[in-house]
Amino acid sequence: MQQWIVPIAFILIGLLAGLIGEKVIFKKLKKFVTEQQIPGGEIIFQALHRLTFIWFLLAGFSGAIVYSSLNINDDLKSLLQKTITAIFLYSFTLFLARLTAGFVNLFIQRTEGVPASLISNLAKIAVLILGTLALLQTVGVEITPILTTLGVGGLAVGLALQDTLTNLFSGFYLIISQQVRTGDYVKLDDGYEGYVTDINWRNTTIKELKNNIIIVPNSRLASAIFTNYHLPGKVITLTMDVGVGYDSDLEQVERVTVEVAKDVMQEIAPELMEIEPNIRFHTFNDSSIDFKLYMRVNEYFDQRIARHLFIKKLHKRYQQEGIQIPFPIRDVYLQNNAAESSKIDLN
Repeated sequence: MQQWIVPIAFILIGLLAGLIGEKVIFKKLKKFVTEQQIPGGEIIFQALHRLTFIWFLLAGFSGAIVYSSLNINDDLKSLLQKTITAIFLYSFTLFLARLTAGFVNLFIQRTEGVPASLISNLAKIAVLILGTLALLQTVGVEITPILTTLGVGGLAVGLALQDTLTNLFSGFYLIISQQVRTGDYVKLDDGYEGYVTDINWRNTTIKELKNNIIIVPNSRLASAIFTNYHLPGKVITLTMDVGVGYDSDLEQVERVTVEVAKDVMQEIAPELMEIEPNIRFHTFNDSSIDFKLYMRVNEYFDQRIARHLFIKKLHKRYQQEGIQIPFPIRDVYLQNNAAESSKIDLN
């Protein structure tokens, strides 16, 4: 029994140190970093979550093997040490992968329009693959045959996952070309429209104004005809069709309409006031003289409130100014032919 005291003591010390480090020291340090708002501190602690306990426990097992007085076969001891080393290296690789993904997300959040999930996940996968290969090399496994096998098998996997790879590379194309960015408002050729919320390895997620989610495969979006209302900039020109009666003073109509449009812009987009709204008459219609109003708004979504306010204010102002918005009226003239006078057949 005395031979087991030292190994068990090392294991218990490692277990106790892991619990104290994870439940007490780790939490206090995390709280301190959060309160002090240390840059990157939150990411580091998220990457270390549960790993400090594992490392202390592995240290206890390692000490138990090294300082044990038990009669353990050298091959078994070497196997146990390699197992502990492999677990430690894998957990450290996992820590690096989490850390890389966290800092990539932090960088992407500061870069407008770049989707986080695809880039951060690929960075995480790359670190895990490299770490796994380094782990295998460390424990004495030849990785050259593995790489050769992966190279040959990669072709078969590529053929089997052709659709998935197509979506993956289409997602890369969308990101690199900057044709679609997270936060952009897009309208597809099949009528779907909304804000782009994410581009992952397979799909692009679009959130409609009515709060529904549309999932579009990256390959379909890359080959679709769509309108991006946030490129080259978010500011867009709102156009509205209006008609006034033929007896209206067009100079007065233009002045009043532009004043109302300026009032609306002052309310919803005061920063765009240097670009004044304007109107252009274009049609002598059946019952009205028609014109288009051109007014700038901050982004596509603002069109709804801009139209709402403009119609209300313009209708009220036209009533005050005596400007008529006519009902659709059409005069029909009938000419009787004397030679074809109506006759009543009494038979």
